[in-house]
Amino acid sequence: MDNYYKKTVKAAEYISSRINTKPHIGIVLGSGLGSLVNVLENPVEIDYNDIPYFPKTTVEGHAGKLVCGKLGGKLVLVMKGRFHYYEGYDISQVVFHIRVFKLLSIDNLLVTNAAGGINSSLKPGDLMIIRDHISLFAPSPLRGTNLSEFGTRFPDMCMAYDRELSNMALSAAAGEGFDIKQGIYAFVQGPMYETPAEIRALGILGADAVGMSTVPEVITARHSGMKVLGISCITNMAAGVLGQPLNHNEVMTMAKRVEQKFTSLVKRLIESWNV
Repeated sequence: MDNYYKKTVKAAEYISSRINTKPHIGIVLGSGLGSLVNVLENPVEIDYNDIPYFPKTTVEGHAGKLVCGKLGGKLVLVMKGRFHYYEGYDISQVVFHIRVFKLLSIDNLLVTNAAGGINSSLKPGDLMIIRDHISLFAPSPLRGTNLSEFGTRFPDMCMAYDRELSNMALSAAAGEGFDIKQGIYAFVQGPMYETPAEIRALGILGADAVGMSTVPEVITARHSGMKVLGISCITNMAAGVLGQPLNHNEVMTMAKRVEQKFTSLVKRLIESWNV
């Protein structure tokens, strides 16, 4: 048995012993969106430091807590903080939690992030359903020996983001009385923000928003046969769009402003999620 796989098994076994239940849906929260866990019923919180072989978070806005509880009538397992390639982790560590989710029998995944808007029709504060992604310049989380315990060597990515789940998100937003956008998300390695020339290039390729996470997780989830929904919170316009410098404080501030709208959307969405 592959050593990496053994580590995911150990982590899953520990989490299972702490939560004593089988979650229906896994949720990964992006920068500044961690307040969702405050509305969970009967939460059980686990520090990442306590989970065998789990990486550690090093970025502001990523608390490093795994929280299990009930939301919208469903049991959810929520990552309050994720791992990024730019933190220095090997790409296999960046997606370690997705492998663990699968071993916990989670087949439905909601990934969220803070993103920069490339498409001028977007504005800070918008929520965007991810229809597809661009990761041509990213390290593949499937590189190396295939983990056949999870999936096939060459997984199809035509439907990386589940259409039914995306339509459910559209309906949930309408039910909450606000408009939600749809678009293509581009992954970049970071941690530096992109240059204006890079943003123009991504726009030509068809990207509507850009960020430094999510895509490796989605690839790994699809390799494991999980259904995925992605939602971006547009926290700022990308480099060159408005002609002003970018900073992480701006990202955190805007994420804070939309947390109530985001939380209401996710709660309604989970209520309608068939698991």
